[in-house]
Amino acid sequence: MTSHTSTRSEEVLREAGDFSLVLGGPLFQLLRRSHLAGNTLELMRRRLIVIPLFAWLPLLVLSALAGQALGGHVAVPFLLDVEAQVRFLVALPLLIVAELVVHQRMRVVVRQFLERDLIAESALPRFEAAVASALRLRNSVLAEVLLIACVYVVGVLLVWRQYLALPTATWYAVPTAAGAQLSRTGVWYGYVSLPLYQFLLLRWYFRIFIWARFLWQVSHLDLCLLPTHPDRVGGLGFLANTVYAFVPLAVAHGAMLAGPLANRIFYLGATLPEFKPEIAVLVVFLVCVVLGPLLVFAPKLAETKRTGNREYGTLAQRYVREFDTKWLRGGAPADEPLVGSGDIQSLADLSNSFEVVRTMRIAPVTTEALIRLVFATLAPLVPLALTMMSLEELLKRLIGIVF
Repeated sequence: MTSHTSTRSEEVLREAGDFSLVLGGPLFQLLRRSHLAGNTLELMRRRLIVIPLFAWLPLLVLSALAGQALGGHVAVPFLLDVEAQVRFLVALPLLIVAELVVHQRMRVVVRQFLERDLIAESALPRFEAAVASALRLRNSVLAEVLLIACVYVVGVLLVWRQYLALPTATWYAVPTAAGAQLSRTGVWYGYVSLPLYQFLLLRWYFRIFIWARFLWQVSHLDLCLLPTHPDRVGGLGFLANTVYAFVPLAVAHGAMLAGPLANRIFYLGATLPEFKPEIAVLVVFLVCVVLGPLLVFAPKLAETKRTGNREYGTLAQRYVREFDTKWLRGGAPADEPLVGSGDIQSLADLSNSFEVVRTMRIAPVTTEALIRLVFATLAPLVPLALTMMSLEELLKRLIGIVF
């Protein structure tokens, strides 16, 4: 890349700053003003204490006052409701931790595109526009207002009350002919704690949408991909590492599913194998959400591979023909020794380059990243296997799978 291009790249970085999916939006500004976050998500311990306690502690107090914390005339007391405990004491903190992890691991993505000279000079203005568009969408007030509306209209009134609430007497509601009747604790749960949790979750989906949209815009630029790059994805191998940033989010989703399943196993007599479809759907969903955005580069990578196969095939054909003429058809000078000649080494180097092109992948996704994502999602569900077998038997099976 020319010095002019490098200068232009640095200008893009200075204007856009470090690319971050999480440093923006009304909630982020509210956390900063309330001294629960710094300019780069410092003070995470405060958030891990204050936000979950704001959602969980009033439920404990209200259920205790109603005599439903550990007993009472309900089938599911508050402290024995696995779903609620996992949701607010495990999944919610993980959603908060994921913000810092994603920020730290993904903020250099923009710089990687530029430092690796992947953006052609003519495409730099469009690249800058894509960065600016992503940051504007991330900071959108309207977007978070719509998320809040979606939480109350769809998440609480429709999904939770119609499909997720247990059909038995619980600390938050009692089923009646007219529908579930919320207790005082249930009112706080349904209109404060649960919406807070659902908002943070939907906010994550919105951020992933911003990420996918940004990658889609970049994939349509003039990219300088190299078919002989050792990462076998034209130089885009660094994108696969962004999967690791979403591991806490995957664990949170696994915990979100483990909680409701545990309640249905403990209180409604269900068994874990009954939920194989739900588990499979969750795994496929997360694979699509996290890895799917990377597939937008598949057309460009496929084109690069086809071009590389053609060009390096032509180069290899020309070289081996000259090699054959020189060393097998008497073309070499009589005084030129074969031993010590660099021709054979050059032939080997060319063969290695051609093999890299031939085995080039058309998606910046690795098997290791896929396995890590699946294991992170399923990890919170492993304890539920104890409802089917002893801990000793479970450990033997896990050791057998690993080794």
